[in-house]
Amino acid sequence: MQGLTEAFRRLLNIVLPVECAGCGAALSGDPVPFFCRSCWADISPIDGPVCPRCGRPFASPMALTFSPDHICGSCRKKPPAYTKAWSLYPYTPPLRDALRLFKYRGKVALAEALGNLWHTSSMPEHLDLVIPVPIHPSRLREREFNQALLLADRLNRTLRRPLSFDNLIRLRPTVPQTDLSRSARLKNLRRAFAVQRPNDVREKRILLIDDVFTTGTTVNECAKALRKAGAADVYVCTLARTI
Repeated sequence: MQGLTEAFRRLLNIVLPVECAGCGAALSGDPVPFFCRSCWADISPIDGPVCPRCGRPFASPMALTFSPDHICGSCRKKPPAYTKAWSLYPYTPPLRDALRLFKYRGKVALAEALGNLWHTSSMPEHLDLVIPVPIHPSRLREREFNQALLLADRLNRTLRRPLSFDNLIRLRPTVPQTDLSRSARLKNLRRAFAVQRPNDVREKRILLIDDVFTTGTTVNECAKALRKAGAADVYVCTLARTI
């Protein structure tokens, strides 16, 4: 079946030529839609020590050598609502290009390839629920899919935990966070999330999934809502992180 799929892709790329979104090379039998093998192979995990609480990379490779539990200044000053957050890859090309195509241009054919980038070695044990970061119904009608849900679904094929996608909700539409300052992000998302059925999350250990961790404002507001509803722990995992 895989050979037949590759042959079909080669034929399709001959009839309708497609260039790699990363380097511009003509695609042939490359297994990942819109990207050549070489570019996709350039996706490398975040390397070096990170804050044990929020996952922020430290500048020095020696940061945790003598103090493995040392957390960053931001987490010491204002501890986040989540128990722990971590990201698997830096938000740099070609992963950044792939996520933008997936999220903003509706290239859902990338969902499988992006989902295959998850690895579960760093996941906490005894998780009770997997929850994707929700989007507002108006954005869902516009986009027609929730990228966090599609990614959570792929990850959960390995984790095999209950996947809850309609309990944590976004109460109001918010402007995109991309171009906002940190203070504006906080104001934009304050009390923007709620839990519809608190009993379903009470005393549960929850894994919250999103595509990109930028400042952490979105996932922290989600964690606040879940903790307010009685969740025991909220762990945050994102595929990429802005470095």
